[in-house]
Amino acid sequence: MTTPDQSRIVEDRARPRIMALWWALRPLVSVVRFMQSGAHPDDEMSGMLAALTFRDGINLSYACSTRGEGGQNDIGTEAGADLGALRTREMERACDVLGMRMYWHSETPDDPITDFGFSKSGVETLGKWGRERTLARFVEIVRSERPDILCPTFLDVPGQHGHHRAMTQAAHEVMAAAADPRFPCNLPPWQVRKLYLPATSGAGQAYDDAEPPPPATLTIDGSGGDPVSGWSWSRIGQQSRAFHRTQGMGRWVPPGSRADWKLHLAETHVRGPDVALTAGLPATLGDLAALDAAGPIADHLIAAQAGIDAAIAAFPDYSKVAEGALAALKAVRAAVAGCPADARDEIAHRLEAKECQLSHVLRIAVGVEVHARVAQSFLHAGSSAPLTVELDPGRAEVSVSLVLPEGLREADGVLTVAEDAVPSDPYPAFYDPAAPGAPAVQLTIRTLDTEIVTRVPFEQVPVILPSHAVAVSPDKALINLAGAERTAEVTIRDVRPGGAEAQLDAPEGWTVTSEGELRRITLPQDATAGLYHIPVQVGGCAAAVVRQIDHAHVQKTATHRAADISLRALHAAVPEVRVGYVGAGNDRVDHWLRAIGATVETVGPDDLSSDAVLARFDTIIIGIFAMRFRPGLAAVMPRLHRWTEDGGTLVTLYHRPWDNWDPDTIPPRRLEIGQPSLRWRVTDETAAVRHLGEHDILSVPNRIGPEDWQGWVKERGLYFARSWDPAYTPLLEMSDPEESPHRGALLVADIGKGRHVHTSLILHHQMEHLVPGAFRLMANLIAPRR
Repeated sequence: MTTPDQSRIVEDRARPRIMALWWALRPLVSVVRFMQSGAHPDDEMSGMLAALTFRDGINLSYACSTRGEGGQNDIGTEAGADLGALRTREMERACDVLGMRMYWHSETPDDPITDFGFSKSGVETLGKWGRERTLARFVEIVRSERPDILCPTFLDVPGQHGHHRAMTQAAHEVMAAAADPRFPCNLPPWQVRKLYLPATSGAGQAYDDAEPPPPATLTIDGSGGDPVSGWSWSRIGQQSRAFHRTQGMGRWVPPGSRADWKLHLAETHVRGPDVALTAGLPATLGDLAALDAAGPIADHLIAAQAGIDAAIAAFPDYSKVAEGALAALKAVRAAVAGCPADARDEIAHRLEAKECQLSHVLRIAVGVEVHARVAQSFLHAGSSAPLTVELDPGRAEVSVSLVLPEGLREADGVLTVAEDAVPSDPYPAFYDPAAPGAPAVQLTIRTLDTEIVTRVPFEQVPVILPSHAVAVSPDKALINLAGAERTAEVTIRDVRPGGAEAQLDAPEGWTVTSEGELRRITLPQDATAGLYHIPVQVGGCAAAVVRQIDHAHVQKTATHRAADISLRALHAAVPEVRVGYVGAGNDRVDHWLRAIGATVETVGPDDLSSDAVLARFDTIIIGIFAMRFRPGLAAVMPRLHRWTEDGGTLVTLYHRPWDNWDPDTIPPRRLEIGQPSLRWRVTDETAAVRHLGEHDILSVPNRIGPEDWQGWVKERGLYFARSWDPAYTPLLEMSDPEESPHRGALLVADIGKGRHVHTSLILHHQMEHLVPGAFRLMANLIAPRR
């Protein structure tokens, strides 16, 4: 296990002072502001953004509509809002690498602007998000950031993700709306000067653009690389993308590789030919001095530009860099003080950014180093934890103060959370690596007769948890009314505040008994099928359930929601078979099969290499993505094929083509998974499902009917099979509106004495949402061949 000090050493080694100074100098080069817009964290064009900021000095921001709640999770079991909170932290770390400000359209976990699942239509997406709400938030973001250039990440064309299409539609609309003084918003209007679109297709593993991209009017040259690190722009981009680990992002860029980025100018409000990204725009402080309205402060702007040029030219001489930056800072402050009213709209926000950037450069150049670390990351109301602040003042006089969120105070090196402290927000609407919000260390630095104020974030941000909280495990339960059992057991622990009593408000006629932390919820024998919600209170107050999210590559975070237990009562006949489950931690199908009464054993890493172990099972299930994330699984598939031929039932759940799924060697007979996923999925969770004929998988032991396809969430399935050996029989047909039907969602083949079942239905997701039909169908899938 890695120790905290070892982790700190790795982080420290990744950013030596000389590199930190070089990259702090780069944004001084330009005053141009470039905003990328997209639908999900990881949509950003990271390599291009690295070139724009570290080569050209352009100031970056990213406006993202959703938190990616509906995406995959390659590293854990977080889903929904929990995954959204984790991906928010991943996006923040990706922004740290690029020095990019982050704006979110989605401001809370229950915001209608959410990643509700895959969509094929921008119109459908905006209908669910709310077109007016989406545009209003986009206007607010644009007026706050004031970008000169806006560039969506994908095109609005058929075959592209509906979320991407919606954000590109919104980008076109926001150009006029943000500049319209009549648009309802408390911020002053702002006209984005240029709107670019990508001039390359977005087709690939997931998407299949049905129309060619617009012609390229400009190419961002990707040749060369950073002269100090030696890294190419694409490699730096991948260093940012690698923080999107839930999505499996991060690709090694071989030495000598390069990429160019083609753009199409869709709308412009500047004169002259578009020969460069910044053509027609004031690119430097010196260019701003040439504006008519800047006349009274032109000399200050010219002096600031001279100081910036001197600081950059002096690298790597720390002292001379500091001298140049200090001269620039003084001139910038003089320009701010004397800025005419009619120039503020164009200049003031650029000067504010330059003062922040210069302060950052000066802190590094004079050798000021500070580290703040809390001994405990997750803090409940009323709790305390030691705080350590380490300071090296370098060649300056430094005073330190703490910027803390409301409800958090420090005294004598201890952080204490107030009893009424507001829990930490897992969905912050804005993030700026250069100007971190609370909690942070604020440094007042006095050097060479000048005072600067700058902030440094805590190494580990403390997370404030709700005052009244419980841990409920599990918070979802199931009673199979087809069996005799009527009792579900849950554990209530970590009751806050300490000493308070937790109570369950069960429906009338149900009984709840307690034994320490254990609660037994018993339904009456005549209980009816349905979904029940049982609220949990602590000390007579509504309690929260907290999900602490702790992954080493990002800052910790936590979600909280009203504490209740969701209990589904259903009827599902379960076959008497012994099931072996081969998972990779990406689903809980084994848990839910046990919940309905199936006999399930988790198959260990070495068990599949033993014929004696395999002989214990009638059915083996391979969980989602297991071919990719379960070491050695692909190598033992020939043994599983023989086991299947001898009479076993092999069930493979949803996989993607790149999950080590070789269509010729992984399944017992050839079965190819379709891609891009957009062409091989049904996103409408209410889509009609037609049974293609009678088959025992659809009738034994549960007859699957129309009611089993009701109440599904997110979508029907994805990465359907596109082609298969004649041994396989397709059992279902379904489609999205106005599309040809798919038949690759559920396939079965008789293999020797046994059978292989492959399904791309997202049954694991439906089971997590307690959808009855998913349990009944899964019970049928594990049944032996008749």
